[in-house]
Amino acid sequence: MDTSAMNGNPPNGRRTPGGRWYNAVWRWHFYAGLFCIPFIIWLSLTGTIYLWRPQLEALLDRPYDRLPVAGRTVSPDAQVGAALGAVPGSSLHKYILPEHPGNAVRVIVSADGVDHRVHVDPRSLAVLRVIGEEDRPLNVVSRLHGELLAGAWGSYLVEIAACWAIVMLLTGVYLWGPRNRKGLAGVFYPRLRGGRRLFWRDIHATAGIWVSVFALGLILTGLPWANAWGSYLGEVRTLTGATQGPVDWTISGKAPTPKTDAMLDPHAGHDGMVMATPKIRPGELARVIATVRPLRIAPPVLLSPPEHDGAPWAVSSDAADRPLRSDAQVDGATGRLVGRVAFADRHWIDRVIGYGIAVHEGALFGIANQILGTLTALLLVVLAVSGGVMWWRRRPTGLLGAPVPSARPRYRPALVAAIVGLGIYMPLFGLTLLIVTIVERVLLRRLPRARLWLGLESPALRTT
Repeated sequence: MDTSAMNGNPPNGRRTPGGRWYNAVWRWHFYAGLFCIPFIIWLSLTGTIYLWRPQLEALLDRPYDRLPVAGRTVSPDAQVGAALGAVPGSSLHKYILPEHPGNAVRVIVSADGVDHRVHVDPRSLAVLRVIGEEDRPLNVVSRLHGELLAGAWGSYLVEIAACWAIVMLLTGVYLWGPRNRKGLAGVFYPRLRGGRRLFWRDIHATAGIWVSVFALGLILTGLPWANAWGSYLGEVRTLTGATQGPVDWTISGKAPTPKTDAMLDPHAGHDGMVMATPKIRPGELARVIATVRPLRIAPPVLLSPPEHDGAPWAVSSDAADRPLRSDAQVDGATGRLVGRVAFADRHWIDRVIGYGIAVHEGALFGIANQILGTLTALLLVVLAVSGGVMWWRRRPTGLLGAPVPSARPRYRPALVAAIVGLGIYMPLFGLTLLIVTIVERVLLRRLPRARLWLGLESPALRTT
Protein backbone atom coordinates (compact mmCIF):
# COMPACT_ATOMS: atom_id res chain seq x y z
CA MET A 1 0.00 0.00 0.00
CA ASP A 2 1.34 3.43 -0.97
CA THR A 3 1.36 5.65 2.12
CA SER A 4 2.58 8.82 0.46
CA ALA A 5 -0.96 10.16 0.41
CA MET A 6 -1.14 9.58 4.18
CA ASN A 7 2.10 11.15 5.30
CA GLY A 8 1.97 14.29 3.17
CA ASN A 9 4.96 13.47 0.98
CA PRO A 10 4.82 14.97 -2.52
CA PRO A 11 3.58 12.76 -5.38
CA ASN A 12 7.08 12.23 -6.76
CA GLY A 13 8.04 10.50 -3.53
CA ARG A 14 10.62 13.12 -2.51
CA ARG A 15 10.42 15.98 -0.09
CA THR A 16 11.01 19.29 -1.79
CA PRO A 17 12.22 22.70 -0.66
CA GLY A 18 9.39 24.66 0.93
CA GLY A 19 7.60 21.40 1.78
CA ARG A 20 4.77 23.01 3.72
CA TRP A 21 4.05 25.33 0.78
CA TYR A 22 4.22 22.36 -1.59
CA ASN A 23 1.93 20.32 0.68
CA ALA A 24 -0.72 23.06 0.73
CA VAL A 25 -0.71 23.29 -3.07
CA TRP A 26 -0.87 19.52 -3.36
CA ARG A 27 -3.96 19.32 -1.15
CA TRP A 28 -5.67 21.91 -3.33
CA HIS A 29 -4.77 19.94 -6.43
CA PHE A 30 -6.05 16.70 -4.91
CA TYR A 31 -9.45 18.01 -3.88
CA ALA A 32 -9.96 20.09 -7.01
CA GLY A 33 -9.05 17.13 -9.20
CA LEU A 34 -11.26 14.66 -7.34
CA PHE A 35 -14.26 16.98 -7.64
CA CYS A 36 -13.63 17.87 -11.28
CA ILE A 37 -12.93 14.41 -12.76
CA PRO A 38 -16.53 13.51 -13.74
CA PHE A 39 -17.24 17.02 -14.99
CA ILE A 40 -14.06 17.15 -17.08
CA ILE A 41 -14.93 13.88 -18.78
CA TRP A 42 -18.55 14.92 -19.40
CA LEU A 43 -17.73 18.43 -20.64
CA SER A 44 -14.91 17.16 -22.83
CA LEU A 45 -17.09 14.57 -24.56
CA THR A 46 -20.13 16.82 -25.07
CA GLY A 47 -17.88 19.72 -26.05
CA THR A 48 -16.13 17.59 -28.67
CA ILE A 49 -19.47 16.71 -30.24
CA TYR A 50 -20.48 20.37 -30.30
CA LEU A 51 -17.15 21.39 -31.86
CA TRP A 52 -18.20 19.55 -35.00
CA ARG A 53 -21.63 21.17 -35.12
CA PRO A 54 -21.33 22.55 -38.69
CA GLN A 55 -20.52 19.14 -40.14
CA LEU A 56 -23.09 17.30 -38.01
CA GLU A 57 -25.87 19.77 -38.77
CA ALA A 58 -25.05 19.66 -42.48
CA LEU A 59 -25.39 15.87 -42.31
CA LEU A 60 -28.68 16.03 -40.39
CA ASP A 61 -30.10 18.70 -42.72
CA ARG A 62 -28.90 17.03 -45.89
CA PRO A 63 -32.42 15.86 -46.91
CA TYR A 64 -33.61 19.48 -46.80
CA ASP A 65 -30.70 21.02 -48.70
CA ARG A 66 -30.86 19.02 -51.91
CA LEU A 67 -34.29 19.90 -53.19
CA PRO A 68 -35.14 20.05 -56.92
CA VAL A 69 -34.52 23.53 -58.30
CA ALA A 70 -36.87 23.26 -61.28
CA GLY A 71 -39.86 25.57 -61.16
CA ARG A 72 -40.57 29.04 -59.85
CA THR A 73 -39.89 30.04 -56.26
CA VAL A 74 -43.01 31.37 -54.59
CA SER A 75 -43.04 34.59 -52.60
CA PRO A 76 -41.50 34.78 -49.11
CA ASP A 77 -44.92 35.74 -47.73
CA ALA A 78 -46.36 32.47 -49.04
CA GLN A 79 -43.45 30.52 -47.54
CA VAL A 80 -44.06 32.12 -44.16
CA GLY A 81 -47.77 31.40 -44.51
CA ALA A 82 -47.05 27.70 -45.04
CA ALA A 83 -44.85 27.65 -41.93
CA LEU A 84 -47.47 29.41 -39.82
CA GLY A 85 -50.08 26.94 -41.02
CA ALA A 86 -47.91 24.05 -39.84
CA VAL A 87 -47.95 25.35 -36.24
CA PRO A 88 -51.48 26.56 -35.36
CA GLY A 89 -51.66 29.80 -33.42
CA SER A 90 -48.05 30.73 -34.17
CA SER A 91 -46.46 34.02 -35.21
CA LEU A 92 -43.33 34.72 -37.23
CA HIS A 93 -40.18 34.92 -35.16
CA LYS A 94 -37.39 34.67 -37.72
CA TYR A 95 -37.00 33.99 -41.40
CA ILE A 96 -33.63 32.43 -42.28
CA LEU A 97 -32.37 33.52 -45.67
CA PRO A 98 -31.67 30.47 -47.88
CA GLU A 99 -28.03 30.23 -48.94
CA HIS A 100 -28.51 28.12 -52.08
CA PRO A 101 -31.36 27.54 -54.55
CA GLY A 102 -31.78 23.90 -53.48
CA ASN A 103 -32.17 24.72 -49.79
CA ALA A 104 -35.44 24.42 -47.94
CA VAL A 105 -36.51 27.67 -46.32
CA ARG A 106 -36.15 27.67 -42.55
CA VAL A 107 -38.85 29.68 -40.81
CA ILE A 108 -38.86 29.97 -37.03
CA VAL A 109 -42.33 30.51 -35.64
CA SER A 110 -43.40 30.96 -32.04
CA ALA A 111 -46.49 29.54 -30.34
CA ASP A 112 -47.14 29.87 -26.60
CA GLY A 113 -43.58 31.05 -26.05
CA VAL A 114 -42.03 28.00 -27.75
CA ASP A 115 -40.02 28.35 -30.96
CA HIS A 116 -40.44 25.84 -33.79
CA ARG A 117 -38.26 25.53 -36.87
CA VAL A 118 -40.29 24.76 -39.99
CA HIS A 119 -38.61 23.54 -43.19
CA VAL A 120 -40.60 24.61 -46.24
CA ASP A 121 -40.02 23.76 -49.89
CA PRO A 122 -39.75 27.24 -51.49
CA ARG A 123 -41.40 26.05 -54.71
CA SER A 124 -44.14 23.63 -53.71
CA LEU A 125 -44.71 25.09 -50.22
CA ALA A 126 -44.64 21.55 -48.84
CA VAL A 127 -43.81 21.47 -45.14
CA LEU A 128 -40.88 19.06 -44.90
CA ARG A 129 -40.21 19.14 -41.18
CA VAL A 130 -41.31 20.81 -37.96
CA ILE A 131 -39.06 20.63 -34.90
CA GLY A 132 -38.80 22.61 -31.70
CA GLU A 133 -35.70 24.78 -31.53
CA GLU A 134 -34.77 23.32 -28.17
CA ASP A 135 -35.23 19.79 -29.55
CA ARG A 136 -32.70 20.14 -32.35
CA PRO A 137 -29.96 17.55 -31.64
CA LEU A 138 -27.04 19.97 -31.38
CA ASN A 139 -29.07 22.34 -29.19
CA VAL A 140 -29.69 19.40 -26.85
CA VAL A 141 -25.94 18.71 -26.83
CA SER A 142 -25.35 22.39 -26.04
CA ARG A 143 -27.66 22.21 -23.02
CA LEU A 144 -26.07 18.96 -21.90
CA HIS A 145 -22.68 20.65 -22.11
CA GLY A 146 -23.56 23.98 -20.53
CA GLU A 147 -26.24 23.19 -17.97
CA LEU A 148 -26.58 19.39 -17.73
CA LEU A 149 -30.24 19.78 -18.83
CA ALA A 150 -30.85 21.21 -15.36
CA GLY A 151 -31.34 24.89 -16.20
CA ALA A 152 -29.77 27.56 -14.01
CA TRP A 153 -28.69 25.12 -11.29
CA GLY A 154 -26.90 22.98 -13.84
CA SER A 155 -25.16 26.07 -15.17
CA TYR A 156 -24.00 26.95 -11.65
CA LEU A 157 -22.66 23.43 -11.12
CA VAL A 158 -20.78 23.44 -14.43
CA GLU A 159 -19.37 26.87 -13.61
CA ILE A 160 -18.14 25.71 -10.19
CA ALA A 161 -16.47 22.72 -11.82
CA ALA A 162 -14.86 24.99 -14.43
CA CYS A 163 -13.50 27.32 -11.73
CA TRP A 164 -12.00 24.46 -9.76
CA ALA A 165 -10.64 22.90 -12.95
CA ILE A 166 -8.61 26.08 -13.40
CA VAL A 167 -7.26 25.63 -9.87
CA MET A 168 -6.51 21.99 -10.65
CA LEU A 169 -4.56 22.91 -13.79
CA LEU A 170 -2.57 25.73 -12.19
CA THR A 171 -1.62 23.69 -9.13
CA GLY A 172 -0.84 20.70 -11.33
CA VAL A 173 1.64 22.68 -13.41
CA TYR A 174 3.36 23.79 -10.20
CA LEU A 175 3.46 20.27 -8.72
CA TRP A 176 4.74 18.53 -11.81
CA GLY A 177 7.38 21.06 -12.77
CA PRO A 178 10.82 19.53 -13.42
CA ARG A 179 12.27 19.87 -9.90
CA ASN A 180 15.87 18.70 -9.94
CA ARG A 181 14.89 16.21 -12.65
CA LYS A 182 17.42 15.35 -15.32
CA GLY A 183 16.12 15.14 -18.86
CA LEU A 184 12.65 15.61 -20.27
CA ALA A 185 11.33 12.11 -19.51
CA GLY A 186 8.32 12.26 -17.22
CA VAL A 187 7.82 15.94 -18.01
CA PHE A 188 7.20 16.16 -21.77
CA TYR A 189 6.90 12.47 -22.59
CA PRO A 190 6.07 9.41 -20.45
CA ARG A 191 8.51 6.72 -19.37
CA LEU A 192 6.99 3.43 -20.47
CA ARG A 193 9.34 0.94 -18.76
CA GLY A 194 9.10 1.86 -15.12
CA GLY A 195 6.08 -0.17 -14.06
CA ARG A 196 2.41 0.68 -13.75
CA ARG A 197 2.81 3.28 -11.04
CA LEU A 198 5.38 5.27 -13.00
CA PHE A 199 3.39 4.80 -16.21
CA TRP A 200 0.17 6.33 -14.83
CA ARG A 201 2.08 9.11 -13.07
CA ASP A 202 3.92 10.07 -16.26
CA ILE A 203 0.79 9.82 -18.40
CA HIS A 204 -0.95 12.18 -15.96
CA ALA A 205 2.01 14.56 -15.78
CA THR A 206 2.78 14.78 -19.48
CA ALA A 207 -0.89 15.08 -20.49
CA GLY A 208 -1.24 17.90 -17.98
CA ILE A 209 1.83 19.73 -19.22
CA TRP A 210 0.79 19.54 -22.86
CA VAL A 211 -2.86 20.42 -22.34
CA SER A 212 -2.72 23.05 -19.59
CA VAL A 213 -2.40 26.20 -21.71
CA PHE A 214 -5.05 25.13 -24.22
CA ALA A 215 -7.36 23.81 -21.51
CA LEU A 216 -7.13 27.07 -19.57
CA GLY A 217 -8.03 28.95 -22.74
CA LEU A 218 -10.93 26.59 -23.41
CA ILE A 219 -12.33 26.99 -19.89
CA LEU A 220 -11.89 30.77 -19.70
CA THR A 221 -13.56 31.33 -23.08
CA GLY A 222 -16.53 29.26 -21.92
CA LEU A 223 -17.22 31.32 -18.79
CA PRO A 224 -19.27 34.08 -20.51
CA TRP A 225 -22.10 31.56 -21.01
CA ALA A 226 -22.17 30.61 -17.32
CA ASN A 227 -24.92 31.95 -15.11
CA ALA A 228 -22.92 33.67 -12.38
CA TRP A 229 -19.85 34.72 -14.38
CA GLY A 230 -21.92 35.89 -17.35
CA SER A 231 -24.13 38.02 -15.08
CA TYR A 232 -20.99 39.25 -13.32
CA LEU A 233 -19.59 40.31 -16.69
CA GLY A 234 -22.84 42.12 -17.45
CA GLU A 235 -22.47 44.16 -14.27
CA VAL A 236 -18.84 44.93 -15.14
CA ARG A 237 -19.93 46.10 -18.58
CA THR A 238 -22.49 48.40 -16.98
CA LEU A 239 -20.03 49.85 -14.47
CA THR A 240 -17.41 50.46 -17.15
CA GLY A 241 -19.86 51.99 -19.61
CA ALA A 242 -19.32 49.18 -22.10
CA THR A 243 -22.98 48.38 -22.74
CA GLN A 244 -23.30 50.00 -26.15
CA GLY A 245 -23.44 47.67 -29.12
CA PRO A 246 -25.08 44.28 -29.60
CA VAL A 247 -24.05 41.16 -27.70
CA ASP A 248 -24.49 37.74 -29.27
CA TRP A 249 -23.90 35.23 -26.50
CA THR A 250 -26.38 33.77 -24.05
CA ILE A 251 -26.12 33.44 -20.28
CA SER A 252 -27.31 30.10 -18.91
CA GLY A 253 -29.23 29.53 -22.12
CA LYS A 254 -31.03 32.89 -22.01
CA ALA A 255 -30.34 36.12 -23.80
CA PRO A 256 -28.98 38.89 -21.54
CA THR A 257 -31.64 41.34 -20.44
CA PRO A 258 -32.00 44.79 -21.99
CA LYS A 259 -31.01 46.24 -18.60
CA THR A 260 -27.37 45.64 -19.46
CA ASP A 261 -27.54 45.26 -23.23
CA ALA A 262 -29.95 47.70 -24.78
CA MET A 263 -29.07 46.79 -28.35
CA LEU A 264 -28.75 43.08 -27.73
CA ASP A 265 -31.67 41.63 -29.62
CA PRO A 266 -34.35 43.88 -31.11
CA HIS A 267 -36.77 40.97 -31.40
CA ALA A 268 -36.44 39.56 -27.88
CA GLY A 269 -38.50 40.35 -24.82
CA HIS A 270 -37.24 41.14 -21.35
CA ASP A 271 -36.97 37.47 -20.43
CA GLY A 272 -35.62 36.29 -23.76
CA MET A 273 -39.07 35.24 -24.98
CA VAL A 274 -40.48 36.52 -28.26
CA MET A 275 -42.74 39.52 -27.93
CA ALA A 276 -46.00 39.84 -29.81
CA THR A 277 -45.36 41.13 -33.31
CA PRO A 278 -47.54 43.52 -35.30
CA LYS A 279 -49.27 42.48 -38.50
CA ILE A 280 -46.74 42.13 -41.30
CA ARG A 281 -47.81 43.84 -44.49
CA PRO A 282 -47.63 41.92 -47.78
CA GLY A 283 -44.37 42.44 -49.63
CA GLU A 284 -42.38 43.68 -46.61
CA LEU A 285 -40.32 40.53 -46.26
CA ALA A 286 -39.52 40.48 -49.99
CA ARG A 287 -38.33 44.10 -49.82
CA VAL A 288 -36.15 43.32 -46.81
CA ILE A 289 -34.63 40.31 -48.60
CA ALA A 290 -33.90 42.40 -51.71
CA THR A 291 -32.03 44.94 -49.54
CA VAL A 292 -30.14 42.36 -47.50
CA ARG A 293 -28.89 40.12 -50.32
CA PRO A 294 -26.31 42.64 -51.70
CA LEU A 295 -24.96 43.36 -48.19
CA ARG A 296 -23.16 39.99 -48.17
CA ILE A 297 -23.84 39.39 -44.48
CA ALA A 298 -22.21 36.19 -43.24
CA PRO A 299 -24.76 33.34 -43.27
CA PRO A 300 -26.98 32.15 -41.80
CA VAL A 301 -28.84 35.47 -41.95
CA LEU A 302 -31.85 35.87 -39.66
CA LEU A 303 -34.63 38.31 -40.53
CA SER A 304 -36.87 39.24 -37.61
CA PRO A 305 -40.15 41.16 -37.99
CA PRO A 306 -40.67 44.56 -36.35
CA GLU A 307 -41.30 44.67 -32.64
CA HIS A 308 -44.07 47.25 -33.14
CA ASP A 309 -45.70 49.18 -35.96
CA GLY A 310 -43.27 51.53 -37.65
CA ALA A 311 -40.17 49.74 -36.36
CA PRO A 312 -37.63 48.32 -38.82
CA TRP A 313 -36.92 44.66 -39.46
CA ALA A 314 -33.91 43.30 -37.56
CA VAL A 315 -31.26 41.56 -39.63
CA SER A 316 -28.53 39.56 -37.90
CA SER A 317 -25.82 37.12 -38.82
CA ASP A 318 -25.69 33.88 -36.88
CA ALA A 319 -22.31 32.84 -38.28
CA ALA A 320 -20.39 30.43 -36.07
CA ASP A 321 -17.28 32.60 -36.51
CA ARG A 322 -18.49 35.54 -34.44
CA PRO A 323 -16.01 38.13 -35.77
CA LEU A 324 -17.80 37.75 -39.13
CA ARG A 325 -21.16 38.71 -37.66
CA SER A 326 -22.93 41.96 -38.29
CA ASP A 327 -26.40 43.37 -37.67
CA ALA A 328 -28.62 45.67 -39.70
CA GLN A 329 -32.04 47.26 -39.65
CA VAL A 330 -34.24 47.60 -42.74
CA ASP A 331 -37.46 49.55 -43.17
CA GLY A 332 -39.97 47.01 -44.43
CA ALA A 333 -42.21 49.63 -46.02
CA THR A 334 -39.52 51.11 -48.27
CA GLY A 335 -36.67 48.58 -48.20
CA ARG A 336 -34.33 51.33 -46.98
CA LEU A 337 -31.29 50.30 -44.92
CA VAL A 338 -31.78 52.09 -41.61
CA GLY A 339 -28.54 51.14 -39.90
CA ARG A 340 -25.78 48.58 -39.68
CA VAL A 341 -23.44 47.46 -36.88
CA ALA A 342 -20.35 45.46 -37.76
CA PHE A 343 -18.29 43.38 -35.36
CA ALA A 344 -15.59 46.07 -35.40
CA ASP A 345 -18.15 48.61 -34.14
CA ARG A 346 -18.71 46.77 -30.89
CA HIS A 347 -17.02 47.57 -27.61
CA TRP A 348 -13.58 46.02 -27.20
CA ILE A 349 -14.80 43.81 -24.35
CA ASP A 350 -17.48 42.32 -26.61
CA ARG A 351 -14.94 41.83 -29.40
CA VAL A 352 -12.54 39.99 -27.08
CA ILE A 353 -15.36 37.75 -25.85
CA GLY A 354 -16.51 37.20 -29.44
CA TYR A 355 -13.06 36.00 -30.46
CA GLY A 356 -12.89 33.79 -27.37
CA ILE A 357 -16.28 32.20 -28.02
CA ALA A 358 -15.36 31.58 -31.66
CA VAL A 359 -12.23 29.75 -30.51
CA HIS A 360 -14.20 27.83 -27.87
CA GLU A 361 -16.72 26.66 -30.48
CA GLY A 362 -14.00 25.73 -32.97
CA ALA A 363 -15.02 28.33 -35.54
CA LEU A 364 -12.31 31.02 -35.58
CA PHE A 365 -9.80 29.34 -37.88
CA GLY A 366 -11.76 26.54 -39.46
CA ILE A 367 -10.98 22.84 -39.34
CA ALA A 368 -7.65 23.44 -37.57
CA ASN A 369 -9.56 25.08 -34.70
CA GLN A 370 -11.87 22.07 -34.47
CA ILE A 371 -8.96 19.62 -34.46
CA LEU A 372 -7.08 21.60 -31.81
CA GLY A 373 -10.20 21.78 -29.63
CA THR A 374 -10.80 18.04 -30.04
CA LEU A 375 -7.21 17.17 -29.09
CA THR A 376 -7.47 19.45 -26.05
CA ALA A 377 -10.69 17.75 -24.95
CA LEU A 378 -9.23 14.27 -25.44
CA LEU A 379 -6.11 15.16 -23.46
CA LEU A 380 -8.35 16.46 -20.68
CA VAL A 381 -10.09 13.07 -20.62
CA VAL A 382 -6.67 11.38 -20.40
CA LEU A 383 -5.74 13.75 -17.57
CA ALA A 384 -8.95 13.02 -15.67
CA VAL A 385 -8.85 9.24 -16.17
CA SER A 386 -5.16 8.92 -15.26
CA GLY A 387 -5.70 11.08 -12.18
CA GLY A 388 -8.61 8.88 -11.14
CA VAL A 389 -6.57 5.72 -11.64
CA MET A 390 -3.66 7.14 -9.63
CA TRP A 391 -5.98 8.08 -6.77
CA TRP A 392 -7.73 4.72 -6.76
CA ARG A 393 -4.46 2.73 -6.77
CA ARG A 394 -2.80 4.87 -4.08
CA ARG A 395 -5.63 5.45 -1.66
CA PRO A 396 -5.32 3.65 1.69
CA THR A 397 -8.05 1.13 2.44
CA GLY A 398 -11.04 2.80 4.02
CA LEU A 399 -9.72 6.34 3.58
CA LEU A 400 -10.16 9.03 0.94
CA GLY A 401 -6.41 9.23 0.43
CA ALA A 402 -6.00 12.99 0.66
CA PRO A 403 -2.58 14.39 1.61
CA VAL A 404 -2.40 15.14 5.33
CA PRO A 405 -2.04 18.90 5.91
CA SER A 406 1.11 20.27 7.52
CA ALA A 407 0.85 21.13 11.17
CA ARG A 408 1.67 24.71 10.27
CA PRO A 409 0.87 25.16 6.57
CA ARG A 410 2.83 27.90 4.89
CA TYR A 411 0.83 30.32 2.77
CA ARG A 412 3.26 32.58 1.01
CA PRO A 413 2.14 36.03 -0.15
CA ALA A 414 2.14 34.83 -3.76
CA LEU A 415 -0.37 32.08 -2.90
CA VAL A 416 -2.60 34.46 -0.95
CA ALA A 417 -2.53 36.97 -3.80
CA ALA A 418 -3.35 34.23 -6.32
CA ILE A 419 -6.31 33.05 -4.22
CA VAL A 420 -7.68 36.57 -3.85
CA GLY A 421 -7.20 37.28 -7.55
CA LEU A 422 -8.97 34.07 -8.58
CA GLY A 423 -11.77 34.78 -6.10
CA ILE A 424 -12.34 38.23 -7.61
CA TYR A 425 -12.16 36.99 -11.20
CA MET A 426 -14.34 33.93 -10.51
CA PRO A 427 -16.83 34.75 -7.74
CA LEU A 428 -18.17 31.19 -7.54
CA PHE A 429 -14.66 29.93 -6.84
CA GLY A 430 -14.27 32.42 -4.00
CA LEU A 431 -17.71 31.59 -2.60
CA THR A 432 -17.28 27.81 -2.70
CA LEU A 433 -13.76 28.07 -1.26
CA LEU A 434 -15.13 30.10 1.64
CA ILE A 435 -17.94 27.59 2.23
CA VAL A 436 -15.59 24.59 2.12
CA THR A 437 -13.14 26.28 4.48
CA ILE A 438 -15.85 27.12 7.00
CA VAL A 439 -17.40 23.63 6.84
CA GLU A 440 -13.98 22.01 7.30
CA ARG A 441 -12.94 24.13 10.25
CA VAL A 442 -16.29 24.40 12.02
CA LEU A 443 -17.78 20.95 11.39
CA LEU A 444 -15.54 18.32 9.86
CA ARG A 445 -12.56 18.85 12.17
CA ARG A 446 -14.90 18.17 15.11
CA LEU A 447 -15.94 14.76 13.75
CA PRO A 448 -13.18 12.18 14.37
CA ARG A 449 -14.26 9.73 11.66
CA ALA A 450 -14.70 12.44 9.03
CA ARG A 451 -11.40 14.03 10.05
CA LEU A 452 -9.55 10.74 9.58
CA TRP A 453 -11.32 9.80 6.31
CA LEU A 454 -10.71 13.20 4.72
CA GLY A 455 -7.04 13.18 5.63
CA LEU A 456 -7.28 16.06 8.08
CA GLU A 457 -5.11 14.00 10.42
CA SER A 458 -2.67 11.17 9.91
CA PRO A 459 -3.71 7.59 10.79
CA ALA A 460 -0.32 7.30 12.49
CA LEU A 461 -1.40 9.93 15.01
CA ARG A 462 -4.56 7.94 15.75
CA THR A 463 -2.57 4.79 16.62
CA THR A 464 -0.02 6.47 18.89
